[in-house]
Amino acid sequence: MGRTLVLLLSPLVLFTTVTSQQHNVCVRPELGKDVEVAGLQRYYSPGAEVALSCRQGFTPVSGPRKIVCGASGEWTRTKLLCVAKRCPSPEPLFNGEMYYEDTVYQSTINFTCDKGFILEGSSSASCQANGTWSTPVPECTPVSCGLAPIPEFGLIAYDTRVRGNTTHYGVSGTYWCNPPYVLVGESQAACTADGTWTETPACRVVTCPPPQNIAHGYMSSSDPRRYDYQETVKYGCLGDHVLDGALQTVCQQDGTWSEKPSCMAPCQVGIQRGRILYKGVKIWIGDFKPNKILHKEIISLYCKNTARNCGYAISTQCVNGRLIVPQCFEQPSATDYRLYWKSLPSEIKQC
Repeated sequence: MGRTLVLLLSPLVLFTTVTSQQHNVCVRPELGKDVEVAGLQRYYSPGAEVALSCRQGFTPVSGPRKIVCGASGEWTRTKLLCVAKRCPSPEPLFNGEMYYEDTVYQSTINFTCDKGFILEGSSSASCQANGTWSTPVPECTPVSCGLAPIPEFGLIAYDTRVRGNTTHYGVSGTYWCNPPYVLVGESQAACTADGTWTETPACRVVTCPPPQNIAHGYMSSSDPRRYDYQETVKYGCLGDHVLDGALQTVCQQDGTWSEKPSCMAPCQVGIQRGRILYKGVKIWIGDFKPNKILHKEIISLYCKNTARNCGYAISTQCVNGRLIVPQCFEQPSATDYRLYWKSLPSEIKQC
């Protein structure tokens, strides 16, 4: 009976021992996402040490780099901190832009070039685990144009020195024509962002027909011939007419004359009785001889403020033969004009 008891108890004792040992082992530690444990082991006996390291692209900055499995089945604590490696600040990109938020491991830089420049190299770079960029900063090289096309009978003067048969974006020049040819079109040329030159002008002979005279005027030349580009003809006015506009007309690139001036007519002061103010002098209209003022000249007529019993002057201007008399002006009667002239608005106290 006793032997049988021993056989039954032995397995129980063995089972209890194994269970107790499994309960005190440490399972594989779970640490920060950037911390690694060497090997693939899942269970560790008390007293076992495990070395810690930072995963690729990260660097340890503080805390012990190993932990120990305790008798209670728990690992000792660690304050190991892994931070991402940092790449150096990128070199400047001339004639372009760089777009990035940071320079730590796995950060990305995107490169673009300004208008008129072409990217030579990779359009992006990544910060690698070893703290270096995957590719160097590219270059932005200017777009190339050939030499500017030259119009027949013309030439171009570049604004910078040009060597060989290549020019670059931003280079410009000025076109000229050999006399007697005239430049028709834009005189300025430039190498554009798409690698072509702006539109080429033409060189051709330009003449204008004989100019026409203006009303009440005369010309400095009346030859019945065609006039060359940029030839001029001057104008003047007859009598009391006044020239309004440019003194001359010019033969233009399109074979037409520039706008001609006009001869503007003088004005008469349209009152029979009263006093006017002309060039700072008060004059009775009967003494204003000849009754005429020139285009754009100004005179003043007198009105009366009845409530205050005072006079005041209102100005009016001659415009090509037309002079408007102010509405407030009241022409005196012949009697008042001869006998009571001292009571006229021009003679009483001024407001």
